[in-house]
Amino acid sequence: MKRIKYFDYNATHPPIPGLLNKILEEYEEDFFNPSGPTRFSLARQGKIEEARKVLAKLTGKDPKGFVFTSSGTEADYSLIYFAKQFVKTTAYLSPFEHAAMYSSFRSLGIPYKVLSADKSGLVSLSELESYLKSEPGPVFVLHAGNETGVIQPIEDLAEVSAKYGMPFYSDLIQSFSKIPVPFSVLNGFTFSGHKIGGGLGSSVLWFDPKHLPEGGVFQGGNQENGHRAGTENSPSILALAEAAKIQFAEMENKNKRLEYYRNKIESKLKSLGAEIVAENSPRLFSTTFALLPLDDLDFFMMGIEEKGFAVSTGSSCKSRSREAAPSLLSMGYSNEEALRAIRISTGLYTTEEEVDSLLIALEETILSIR
Repeated sequence: MKRIKYFDYNATHPPIPGLLNKILEEYEEDFFNPSGPTRFSLARQGKIEEARKVLAKLTGKDPKGFVFTSSGTEADYSLIYFAKQFVKTTAYLSPFEHAAMYSSFRSLGIPYKVLSADKSGLVSLSELESYLKSEPGPVFVLHAGNETGVIQPIEDLAEVSAKYGMPFYSDLIQSFSKIPVPFSVLNGFTFSGHKIGGGLGSSVLWFDPKHLPEGGVFQGGNQENGHRAGTENSPSILALAEAAKIQFAEMENKNKRLEYYRNKIESKLKSLGAEIVAENSPRLFSTTFALLPLDDLDFFMMGIEEKGFAVSTGSSCKSRSREAAPSLLSMGYSNEEALRAIRISTGLYTTEEEVDSLLIALEETILSIR
């Protein structure tokens, strides 16, 4: 099978070359259960604690607040589980959260209100303040949209939340290591290893340790300092920490390249009659969400894959269902418009040669269908 030209980094980041092999080779020799009583197990646990310290150094947050989980979904659920203590009447969410967020609130029986948005893709500070003024509650707003790439003003949102004595939490799964994050204003956040090239199997929740209670979603063991029972996936945890170090070191240079690539991609799409969603809003350099000038995306997706390219129609949790992207509907787009959306996302290993070949493939495919 020929190599796919990959433009779906927001779904998952390709593993950093050599990293997983290195981690697994080490694990074959040092395979001990981190929770065991022997000095070998204690040494393995020590490596997990070192990974926690790596993340603490990168974020400036207390290492005691980091809890390793199996996935971003579990991390989001755990964040809400721990934050429930601050909900007196209701909580506030953006309309752009991962589906796991809304499902977690419903599963835990926590009432919430969804903030409104317009075609800018940005939530309203004034609306949030009016809600908090009348009925204070914790606020949950993801930093960067996994479909639109729109970057929310979380410093301003956190300031409004703090004004009314409420904590502010953010899903950083699309922004962590892609752009600078104001970690200091966050009372809790989540991110995931496979989104940064660390492979599947490990994600992270950080919660203010002053308010981190004993127990968690999974109970019955004292792993993760008593906050998440179950034997730790130590290889994935170590891979996540190593990937984070690499991505943070590459961030500035990477973004210069990706901004250039994004401009080329969007210029071509617009010349073909596409609309760039939230074009004038702050967005990730890695992400383009566009409405194509086509009635049906099925032929487009088949054509672009046949040419050897991987792009997406939106969030990986929704893209197979061929439903309209909820993010677009919340921004005021019609169902018909939302069903014409594609997402192109780039990353650390995207090359200009790949981008140039994508531009040709986009033009050929769209013109052949129109």
